[in-house]
Amino acid sequence: MLPARTRKPPTFGHLLALLCLVVSGWLNSPMVQAADILLTGIEGSPGVQSFTQALRELRPGDNVRFQPVAELPPPGELHGDIRVILLDLPSLDWRLQDTQGPPTLVLRISRLQAQQRLSDTLAPRLSLLWSDPPPGRQLRLARILLPQVKRVGVLYDNHSEFLLKELRQAALPLGLEVVTERWDNTHDSRPLQALLKNSDVLLGLDDPDLYNPKTAKNLLLSSYARQLALIGPNAGFVKAGSLASTYSDQSDWLATLDNLLDQPPASWPRSHYPSRFKVSSNAQVARSLGIEQINEASVAALLAEGERHP
Repeated sequence: MLPARTRKPPTFGHLLALLCLVVSGWLNSPMVQAADILLTGIEGSPGVQSFTQALRELRPGDNVRFQPVAELPPPGELHGDIRVILLDLPSLDWRLQDTQGPPTLVLRISRLQAQQRLSDTLAPRLSLLWSDPPPGRQLRLARILLPQVKRVGVLYDNHSEFLLKELRQAALPLGLEVVTERWDNTHDSRPLQALLKNSDVLLGLDDPDLYNPKTAKNLLLSSYARQLALIGPNAGFVKAGSLASTYSDQSDWLATLDNLLDQPPASWPRSHYPSRFKVSSNAQVARSLGIEQINEASVAALLAEGERHP
């Protein structure tokens, strides 16, 4: 029998050559190639510049830049590998002028804004990131803070009526009934008063025709005169006097963008609510309604846990 041949250990030269091959392949792999990320809007305000810088710091391996929309060519003339992030409605109007163009994320657009500009059709290669709090999340917030509620009152007009179907679908598994009143003339309080009589809580839609500085006083005084809380429609209205709302701040949006930019554009969702969010509440309003102090972080964590395990 022949003796077993012993395997010679690799020499330093062999190891070095192997390491060079591995490193070369890693550096040339698509996963580490720098992406060209273009943010655009009507102007580079200090807030826009701050946001761009924050995204640049979050993605140091990419080329992140801002350019005013007025300085851009038509979308179809941009290189197809660019990833575009739209920061306002004028930049969306620019993008919609051409069905061709690079994959585009539309940041913080409301459901009403999209409906007015896109109707029921969605332009190709657009991904809409909603600024509205998700209806189901807002309803669960109402259920956590006010577990006794059964009937959720909702005001709407011809602009926001299309949101009611989704809201009712979200309310069904929670055992909640959505009660609605059309409010086309905000100077006429009768629809509001009728809704208050038939509701346990009000849920505000992010419709600026209904919820704005001119209507806030009537809405809030009328609801609290009946000891009814208003949930939403956004964090800004909480400061005015609604009980609470969910919202996403800049850090949440940056995390959302960072996650999407890690994915190939072909896998971007056509529309998307940010998965990261916070809860804002009005302590003075809570006390007036006899509600215990709201721990915003705990409520947000409870809502997030419910979304992970419905």
